[in-house]
Amino acid sequence: QVEEKWDFVLVSDIHEVGSEKEIKRKKFLDELSKKGFTIKKIEDKKLFYGVRAPKQIFQKYQRLQRNPDSRPQNPNNNHNIPVTTRIQIVNFILQNTVTPDLEKLRDLMKKKVFETMFPLHEKEDFREFLEENWARWRTIFHRQPIEKIRCYFGEKVALYFAWLGWYTYLLGFAALAGVVVFVAGITVFSSSQVSKEICEANTTIMCPLCDQKCPFWLLSDTCTYAKVTHMIDNEGTVVFAMFMAIWATVFLELWKRQRATVVTDWDLYRWDEEEEELAMELINNLQHEPQQYQHSYLRSTIVLLLVLLMIVVQIGIAHALVIYRVIATALFTQSNLEFLREQANTMAVITGAVLHYITIVIMTKVNRHVALYLCDLEKPRTFSHRENNFTVKIFTFQFFTHFSSLIYIAFFLGRINGRPGNYVRIAGKWRLEECHPSGCITDLCIQMAIIMLLKQTISNVIEYLIPWITHKQRKKQQRPKKRSMMVWEEEEVEDPCKRQWLSNYQLNEVNVFSLFDEFLEMVIQYSFTTIFVAAFPLAPLLAFCNNLFEIRLDAIKMMRLHRRMVPRKANDIGIWLQVLEAIGILAVIGNGLVIAITSDFIPMLVYKYTYSPCVTENITGVDCSTGYINHSLSVFRIQDFEPHTKPGLAPTGLCRRYQDYRNADDYSYTVQFWHIFATRLAFLILFEHVALCVKLIAAWYVPDVPQSVMNQFLDRKHSNLRKELRWVMPQGPA
Repeated sequence: QVEEKWDFVLVSDIHEVGSEKEIKRKKFLDELSKKGFTIKKIEDKKLFYGVRAPKQIFQKYQRLQRNPDSRPQNPNNNHNIPVTTRIQIVNFILQNTVTPDLEKLRDLMKKKVFETMFPLHEKEDFREFLEENWARWRTIFHRQPIEKIRCYFGEKVALYFAWLGWYTYLLGFAALAGVVVFVAGITVFSSSQVSKEICEANTTIMCPLCDQKCPFWLLSDTCTYAKVTHMIDNEGTVVFAMFMAIWATVFLELWKRQRATVVTDWDLYRWDEEEEELAMELINNLQHEPQQYQHSYLRSTIVLLLVLLMIVVQIGIAHALVIYRVIATALFTQSNLEFLREQANTMAVITGAVLHYITIVIMTKVNRHVALYLCDLEKPRTFSHRENNFTVKIFTFQFFTHFSSLIYIAFFLGRINGRPGNYVRIAGKWRLEECHPSGCITDLCIQMAIIMLLKQTISNVIEYLIPWITHKQRKKQQRPKKRSMMVWEEEEVEDPCKRQWLSNYQLNEVNVFSLFDEFLEMVIQYSFTTIFVAAFPLAPLLAFCNNLFEIRLDAIKMMRLHRRMVPRKANDIGIWLQVLEAIGILAVIGNGLVIAITSDFIPMLVYKYTYSPCVTENITGVDCSTGYINHSLSVFRIQDFEPHTKPGLAPTGLCRRYQDYRNADDYSYTVQFWHIFATRLAFLILFEHVALCVKLIAAWYVPDVPQSVMNQFLDRKHSNLRKELRWVMPQGPA
């Protein structure tokens, strides 16, 4: 017996005969029948309706989709429609079939007439191959079978995995470079002259870190912290930041070439998504009139204002995290535990990072609802336009959710807090945080490391466990109880479709955002890997390790835990490419700012070539950074503390130190401060212009489309034109 093939299954609760829901369901199924659909009903705890489209629909589609750049096809060949294309066409017709009550399937599902709809995971050769050779942990280092993924899930899913595989492959080179920079930093862990000076500064007394109960402290107490800072913040960091700016460009240019090769093999290089949608609209309804392009300046203005309002909310949350860190530092310094008092700043940074991760989880859900609402306000013409608009908005919101706190730590922490005797305070009470004398780059490194580790461990565990547990529960609930059989009874033959439909129904539901969520997760990771990578050279390594598991995790979810995703045609990764290019530019700006502002690279450079013993005393036998720490600390008179503050017991002496470039008499900025400020600005301009020029040269040097692909299209056009010309060649004399 030949197994019946069904394109889609609709699921409904069993409604009372004559009820409104039952009538609406019947009207919708009648409309499908009028279009020539075959419908099969199976009753269990739910009602299952299998639908199969008539051949004429696919013949119309083949007739309408004549691509002039594709390989020659036989117009009478109607049996070679891929399963993915069948599912896509049937899904479009189901979604756009209108009942006499002017209701579509989406409206009926909102009214609980139908519970869900899904295409079937079928026992195809492709599925068995993918389950054995792709959706297995043991194949983690194997090449992905992109062509077979395309044949089972469609081009959009295949392009996602092709992009993710290519990104992960090139991440390996970035990870290797990051590890080299990190190891080089470890080699100078104890040999850095600046670290040595801090460790030996047992007579340098620093100003208290808080107003109450905090003692004066010795600079040498922070010896280990200084060593860790200079392990991250060294000359190799500058080279690595430049390398990552070039890497981001080369990665995108090579991806464009890879994508061109792949979609050319699929005959989709010049495929037109708008034409595809118009064709399916006409197949569904010959009288259909296309929806015209519209633009409302009023609506766009409202959307823009709401987006700006949402960004202000995100920045407000970042401010709340700053306030938490300030208050937490004050509380930790007053703790009875000696460890908390000594490590108050570090503990505030760590707990602040965990709190930041929690806000990311919460705001991700809020951002999605707001972005969808704004898309509804815009009234996009087609689904693809809606998807593009949603992508830009959700990425913008997620970017500020993830990076607002990091931007504060990188560029504002320790620079807007004032000075001893005149601190900037929150609500006139709590002092803003200060940077360590070694700089704030370690705080940024800790924040990035914690967020990346939490996102990549907790998020991936949840991403796998929740679908797995849900699937097991649904399977348990739907398992039929076996009725005891009498000796003389014959066992009832079960419809083979019933078992298949039930097993597919027990899988987790997928929606239009299932693939979008995977893309968004990877693009946010790409942002972490490139924008502030100067502060955390191991970010590419963490991303590389995560992606090796992410590919197989996504494969297992799609093949075993989720219902079959509705395939969609595509010839690129869509607007995500523009988002990645924007991140590449932000990476140049971000890393330039980190080196110029967050890092101590510029102040040390200025000191070495302007104020060091090598220059002022013409000494050649010493390290040119000798004396840098003493040079970067300013003097403060204890009697100038604010009257309401109560610093701890002061040791003997008239003055104490703090990190800044200020005069000892009136606390105004010194000449060195303005010298360093000008150098920071000059370096930032130079770094960004050089990096952007290198990016442009790399983009020009690596063509978007390989010559083999261009020549293939050239030969195909030439061949088609020659064939056309044969029909008009003059005939010889009879």
